Order: sequence, then structure tokens, then C-alpha cells
Amino acid sequence: MAKVSYRRVGAAAVLTITRPERRNAVDDETAGLLLEGFRGFEGDEEARVLVLTGEGPEAFCAGADLKAFAERASEFSGDDPQGAIDAWLDERPSGPLGFSRLRASKPTVAAISGWCLAGGLELALWCDLRIATDGARFGFTERRFGVPLIDGGTQRLPRIVGIGRALEMILTGRVVESAEALDWGLVNEVVPAGGHLERALEVAEGLAGVPQQTMLSDRRAAIEGIGLTFEDGLALEAKLGKASVATGVLGAGRFAAGEGRGAAGAGV
Repeated sequence: MAKVSYRRVGAAAVLTITRPERRNAVDDETAGLLLEGFRGFEGDEEARVLVLTGEGPEAFCAGADLKAFAERASEFSGDDPQGAIDAWLDERPSGPLGFSRLRASKPTVAAISGWCLAGGLELALWCDLRIATDGARFGFTERRFGVPLIDGGTQRLPRIVGIGRALEMILTGRVVESAEALDWGLVNEVVPAGGHLERALEVAEGLAGVPQQTMLSDRRAAIEGIGLTFEDGLALEAKLGKASVATGVLGAGRFAAGEGRGAAGAGV
């Protein structure tokens, strides 16, 4: 069985890690297939949203496959172990887990069930939105083994939940339950067990149904505006939004004609 599957469901591309026997942990082959799937999504003009998930109810992803990594220890124990590790990482400029250092040009949604740990949490944080089942658990449990976060977790988590809560998770490795994750804003929605993928696909179809140029422009402004001064962020918003004004004028005309009154059709 392939370690990653890619399929189209309506306007969504569903990328699934298919290693339930390893809690969907990512080894080198899986990372390569994830990158391949990401590139397939980016190249598919009809796929408007990427849904990332893991096979089975037990785990979204338990992170890097440490067992597989340990089996390669001899490769990193020669005269220059750091050099060997550097070379291994240099072969993966897009991220050790596949695409974690790349940025999607279209919306992404993580559909999470069960354990979402270590690098798996970093993959979930890479997504724009996170839909989790009741009982899902999140944590950087690699803290116990001295494994660093190198797939974006130290940068994305503070931007999502704030520096205080992020440092609590990063420094202690504490596992956060789904209800607390929702309260923190770590996940956007909690659904009953088994409903995560269905709900993620509903969200994907909703995103695919709005005017794309404006939505993608606003998404880009929000993401690229992080780290800019407020004034520079406003300038970026104005620059990107200028190309979508014509779409907005047409939308205003539909509103004036009675469409969408009372926020009808808003939200996904």
C-alpha cells in the first residue's frame, strides 16, 4: 500500500497519510510522497482547497517516524556526524516532513482525528484551518527525546495561539485536549468522532464557492502581512486588493439587487 494517497473530491484535493500501523508517522519515503502530492495540488487548477488528513481514527500524524530514523543511526555516527545530518537536511529544503517550508497558494484544511503530535502537529499548523474530532490530542511530545522542532512549529504556533501558550506547549511537551485546543484557537472547530473529513470537505466546498480572486488576495495579504509593520501591512493589503476591486464592484451590485441580505450564505 502506498504511504500517501491523493484523490479529488469535488473542489478539494484530499492528501492522506496512510500508515495507520505507525500512527501515520512520516519516514523519508512518506515525506517524498507528501511533497509530490502537494505539487500535484498546486498544479491542479480545478483543485481549490487542499485537505490534509491521516488514515484511521487513531491518529492524524504522530510526526517523524523515529523508529525508522533510529535504524539509520549508523549513517550519522561517523567521524563527522553533524556534517552527515546537515547533508541529510540539505537534501530536504522543502522540509523534513515533505512540504513544511513551502507555502500553498490556495487554502488548506487539516482534518484531524486522534493523536496529532510532534511533526504531525507541525503539519497541522501548516494548514490554514484545522477541523478536529472530539478527543483529538495535540502536543510536541518529542520534547521527551530531545528532538527539535524543524518543520515550522516554533514559528507557526505562536502566530496562532500567542507566545505564552505556544511556549507552554513547546517547552513542556504538554498534550492539549480538543476542547482546550478549541478554546485556545489551536483548532477552528471540533466535531463528533468520525466527522472530521466530512466537515473539512464541507468547508472546502464553501471556500471553493466564493469569488476566488478576492478570497485568495485577502488570504495572501493576511499571511504575508505577518511580521510587517501596521503601515506596511496596510500598503500590502491595498496593493493586493487593488486587483480585486472589479470583483467587489460586481459583488456590490448583486448585494444591491437583494442577494445575500442578512448575511445569507455567509460562512462555511
